[in-house]
Amino acid sequence: MTDLTQHNEEVNALPRIGSKAPDFEAVTTHGTINLNDYKGKWVLLFSHPSDFTPVCTTEFIGFQKIYKQLNELNTELLGLSVDSVNSHIAWVRNIEQNFGVKIEFPIIADLTQEVAQKYGMIMPGESSTEASRAVFVIDDQQIVRAIIYYPLSTGRNMDEIIRLVQALKTTDEHGVATPADWRKGEKVIVPPSKTQEGAEQRMNDNSLECVDFYFCKKSLD
Repeated sequence: MTDLTQHNEEVNALPRIGSKAPDFEAVTTHGTINLNDYKGKWVLLFSHPSDFTPVCTTEFIGFQKIYKQLNELNTELLGLSVDSVNSHIAWVRNIEQNFGVKIEFPIIADLTQEVAQKYGMIMPGESSTEASRAVFVIDDQQIVRAIIYYPLSTGRNMDEIIRLVQALKTTDEHGVATPADWRKGEKVIVPPSKTQEGAEQRMNDNSLECVDFYFCKKSLD
């Protein structure tokens, strides 16, 4: 097997939007978990480079602030880094002591990088020993619905993460799309008509706000 062939096979094996989320069993700050334990719920799996680092600390405080909101969206939150469970526990206690924030979600201790490698969370160009700032949104059927990567130097935006989950669930529930900068409660985009007749009917539909046959919005209220 050539290096290029091996590289292509490894790339093709990584999860992509629409693919089945790789199953795993892992030790966490809440005990051993399996991804299958969460079937029927959405999962937001995110990785961070290292415990006891300033950017990661701000992110964990941020994730905790949206934790209840995610739960209300039937979404569980799982953190991950290649640190040990003892390191995770010490860091969580440190955050509570120094910032007054109690971290309530599990953190995976991925010392062997098994989960990180399955999900493509290691970026050798940045670091071969730390996980990147990756976010995987996995739906209740354990299908990967969205993937976001940030560089090590840039903390994530929690409002965008909530917006993304809300948008995906709105699409599933109503069969619509969401425009740029969409927020829950705002108008959504109706999929374009596939026939000329349908396009003409759409332009005369008073329930829609149409700029042209391919660009129509509606309210879900």
